[in-house]
Amino acid sequence: MYLHKFGENDIFINQIKSYPEVEFYIYKDVVYYNNRKSISGSFTATTGLVPSGFINLYEENVDRTGSLIYPFVTKNGSLTALKTTSTSEYNSDFSYGDTITGSYPLSASISRNYYAIGQTRPHVDALKNVFNYYAYMSMHNLFSSSYGNKHTQEVNLVSIPSIFYGSQIKKGTLSLKLYHTGTLIGELEDTKQNGELVQVGPSGSNGSGSVAGVVLYNEGIISLTGSWELYSSSYGGELYLGDPTNRRQTSWLFYGFGANDNVSGTIEGFSYSLSFKGTSFTPVITMLTHAQKGMLNYSNNPTYIKHNQTYIPNTGSYYYKENELEIKNTIETDYEDEPNFEKQTFITKIGIYDENQNLIAIASLAEPVKKTQNRDLTFKLKIDI
Repeated sequence: MYLHKFGENDIFINQIKSYPEVEFYIYKDVVYYNNRKSISGSFTATTGLVPSGFINLYEENVDRTGSLIYPFVTKNGSLTALKTTSTSEYNSDFSYGDTITGSYPLSASISRNYYAIGQTRPHVDALKNVFNYYAYMSMHNLFSSSYGNKHTQEVNLVSIPSIFYGSQIKKGTLSLKLYHTGTLIGELEDTKQNGELVQVGPSGSNGSGSVAGVVLYNEGIISLTGSWELYSSSYGGELYLGDPTNRRQTSWLFYGFGANDNVSGTIEGFSYSLSFKGTSFTPVITMLTHAQKGMLNYSNNPTYIKHNQTYIPNTGSYYYKENELEIKNTIETDYEDEPNFEKQTFITKIGIYDENQNLIAIASLAEPVKKTQNRDLTFKLKIDI
């Protein structure tokens, strides 16, 4: 088999930038992701082995029970380990030749952390430098300013794992909505695309036009500090935390209540929507492969040779000669006479090999392409990495 080498102008590497849409809906302590319903499996309660609102990385062990597959590496001279294994554990807990194992499924979903005034808040304090970095966009992003000190004030922190948005949340696409019995009573948007979450609805609502928090686009963190009342208690707008004596008015501080926050309490009739567009970069390799004139017109397919021919080599003391086998004439004609013979093949697949001639990919054509001796062909192949 003859291999054709890619030329320096035959390979192009670029990337596709896309903005996938994401939506979460929270109601009664349950999170729904892109309106997906949990699918019951034949052997498990859910096919993905994850609760509603979660996604299963790699989607391993789908509808599988008993012995689940898992990642593993063997400790050797390459010092390769799983990311969940620390350097100290790698050195002290494992000997050379030991197998280091992990577990599937790996899952992710949004989560919420509420911090009362003066409460210890390691997650918020760890973001101090990040908040200050975004100050060039808006002073509301500062960790401590005239708008408040995130180290001591009430803060509602909503975290979005990067698997949902890719490189960053696209500016100007974030929307937080709060409903009571299906009626919209509050909506935030980053209309200025500077991180500020401004209350834009409903029109004329309490707090309309005010900044209720900020979003860290690259980190997927939403910090809400808006404490104004969104729904009058006379209409059932109260909620309580832990016990009925600890009652609070509904505000952005309690947005996303029940979203994997492990907070006991009741907030009847309220639901929440979180939507945005992510920013995803997909590396793409484009390859041009050529079938030139006079080449690739022989096939190893047995049907390429005319039927009922015998291969008998002629040999002697000083020579070895192979007899020529007649190639089947596949030229089509509308006439009864047999057309003149021409070599032709039909290309159906293109194999891609590495430098060691190992087959690493196969491109299958939708329809066979006829290749004659006088025909030049160029095929464009694309691979998303």
